[in-house]
Amino acid sequence: MGRGAGGPVDTAQAFWDASALVPLCVRQSITHKVVALYAIYEVVVWWATPLEIASALARLARMGQLDADGWAQSRKLADDLARRWRVVQPSDGLRSIAARLLGRYDLRAGDALQLAAALQWCEGNPQGSPFVAADLRLSDAAMQSGFQAMRLT
Repeated sequence: MGRGAGGPVDTAQAFWDASALVPLCVRQSITHKVVALYAIYEVVVWWATPLEIASALARLARMGQLDADGWAQSRKLADDLARRWRVVQPSDGLRSIAARLLGRYDLRAGDALQLAAALQWCEGNPQGSPFVAADLRLSDAAMQSGFQAMRLT
């Protein structure tokens, strides 16, 4: 399905980490790169990605990089964008994959869940599947797993 339209797919899909989606909600140095990729790739995310984005936006507000209006606008934009995403749901199998990934790569638990969700999305065959992330550690692990990592930094 193309961006929730119910019609044929008109864009390729890519798995997106929250680190690559936050710059769609808040102007950052990599926003122009992310916007260009967003025009090409339909977004597939892990189930907890909206929470990760909310956390990042709240952190930016606490750090004084977003005022109250900017925070509210960025949250609304994140919610609007999320309505178009394809979401990989949590499961016991996904959690098991993530646990194995922790032994293989230098990842935190949340990033292991992201990579496990990406592996579930591509049915365990990541060869050539796009993975969009601004997090270098996660991007490296995705590349080592066989994804075509789209580095943003």
